[in-house]
Amino acid sequence: MGKDSPIEDVLAAADEARAANAELLIAVGAGSVIQAVRVVAIALAEKEPLVELATKYPEDGSPAISPKLMARKLPIINVVTVGTSAQNRAGSPLKSSEYGRRLEYFDPKTRPVALFWDHDALRTAPRSMVRASAAAIYWRAVMHLGFTKVTRLTELNRRQVYEIMDNVIRSLDEEDDIGARVDLCIATFLQNREVDDGSFRAAHWVMRFNYAFSAGIFNLHEHVSQAEGNSVLVGTALRRLGYRDPQEIANMARILGVWTDKDPIEEAPFRAADYLEKVFADLGLPTRVGQLGLPKSSVDGIMANALNNFNSDPKQEFKKEPELLREILLEAW
Repeated sequence: MGKDSPIEDVLAAADEARAANAELLIAVGAGSVIQAVRVVAIALAEKEPLVELATKYPEDGSPAISPKLMARKLPIINVVTVGTSAQNRAGSPLKSSEYGRRLEYFDPKTRPVALFWDHDALRTAPRSMVRASAAAIYWRAVMHLGFTKVTRLTELNRRQVYEIMDNVIRSLDEEDDIGARVDLCIATFLQNREVDDGSFRAAHWVMRFNYAFSAGIFNLHEHVSQAEGNSVLVGTALRRLGYRDPQEIANMARILGVWTDKDPIEEAPFRAADYLEKVFADLGLPTRVGQLGLPKSSVDGIMANALNNFNSDPKQEFKKEPELLREILLEAW
């Protein structure tokens, strides 16, 4: 399975499973493999072509439509080789060069019937992959600190996940890092369980922009990881969009330890930006898009991907101000 689950690889895998009369699907790997197997199950069960089953974005700007995929799916077992938020979710994006954007699928029936965190399997991932996964999960944990009114259980969950990830990124260089590798699985499991228990993902503008445009970058450029897509945008996103959700970003900065209630609230996004850029730089990650070696000619492709991202923009609000979002992207260069 290629990086970011190319649709061609998914269709080939579905053909192999169909030829074998598969009764069970087992995914051994990380995000690209695990999310791809969910779509393999969809391709095997549904009658329409995969492109017709993907989330649709109406041209009139009305909310995105995620088709109901009603056919029964084969059971899936996930054997995780590195912590990933894909491990027990129901949604999956595929990379598609033919359609010029990623294709998104959602089907609760593709959640795994069993999930394995096996030490031997987790030790197979190279340290570089573990470091990249940790940076991506840490980014999500920090973004989830941007909240105001949540249930007490949700707050405790988010604080615990952040504490786990703050410890993980400080222990990545230990000779025996199996504890950190297992903690990555635990952190992402807790993040996913929060949503399953009825909470909502953080919906502040910084996270929405960062998530969508990061996906736009790493889906378009093979050599860019999700962690790098996050790290090159987060500082600029905070400085340019943090003011839209002042209380949420202030809470984030407070828990990061860089802002207090005695400080001007308008300083919170800038302090959080400086802090996170240092964290990512210390992890060896770039903090500017230009450091990725991308040509600015790819801006249109990144925009096309980012403006069609259900998790970040289900109501298609991004399309109301594309020039501003393009300006922020270019500023991050």
